[in-house]
Amino acid sequence: MSRALTAPKKKRNIGSTLLTVLFVLVCIIYMLPVVEVGVNSFKTNAAVNTDTFALPNSETFVGFDNYVKGMNAGNYPFWLSALYSLFITVVSAFLILLCTSMAAWYIARVSSRFARIFYYVCVFSMVVPFQMVMFTLSGTADMLKLNTPWTIPIIYLGFGAGLAVFMFTGFVKSLPLEIEEAAAIDGCGPIRTFFCVVLPMLKPTMISVGILEVMWLWNDYLLPYLSLNRTKYMTIPMYVQYLKGSYGSVDMGAFMAIIFMSILPIIVVYLFCQKHIIKGVAAGAVKG
Repeated sequence: MSRALTAPKKKRNIGSTLLTVLFVLVCIIYMLPVVEVGVNSFKTNAAVNTDTFALPNSETFVGFDNYVKGMNAGNYPFWLSALYSLFITVVSAFLILLCTSMAAWYIARVSSRFARIFYYVCVFSMVVPFQMVMFTLSGTADMLKLNTPWTIPIIYLGFGAGLAVFMFTGFVKSLPLEIEEAAAIDGCGPIRTFFCVVLPMLKPTMISVGILEVMWLWNDYLLPYLSLNRTKYMTIPMYVQYLKGSYGSVDMGAFMAIIFMSILPIIVVYLFCQKHIIKGVAAGAVKG
């Protein structure tokens, strides 16, 4: 009897070990490009071009010279690009989280045809490729004067609403309605009920959606490229695109340094908050 019980356990242990090894190998494969960018950011331009996968040595190691060169090589201040990227990311993420969480609460609690149609429109927007609307979007942004860093968060709100509404709606449907009814009995109106009762309970999904949206907003290149006035405003992805030297040449060492600087903040944020993504997705995976 004991042998019969230990055999399935051994099989499960072997299976879990094999899966662990497989996922470690996949993780290494995905991390290799990031590691290579970081390594090459400390090498000379010639070494990056001729011996890309080699580690820096005494002849090819340049320290932080590439970082200084990269921040001063463009025709646009790097610090200003960083400020624009930070402002657009923070404001857009705030608008998306606030507006979509309120919309999801309305959809989940109001049984009307309008609420259902609005929900399906938001879900449908998730499958519409950006390339289908980018030219129309560029003209509309210019017409409505949305081509500045202070107004482009409105455009991001429209594009980021689909996923956020979908996840928030699934989570709100899992919340007990009795808590909101008790708040209404105590005299809370809809606005106060949402901000004092519902919003604190949305924390797991709020963190999850926020991280996913921040990763998208920080790394997005195409929408700012089409919407913003490139002579006045540049985000970090746009700065990387226009990082060129004389006669259109590119210093690959400085190029790698700027790329690494642009991806490092979002990697750090993701590593510290990845457990919340899993919790938020699992919490929002509710049928209703």
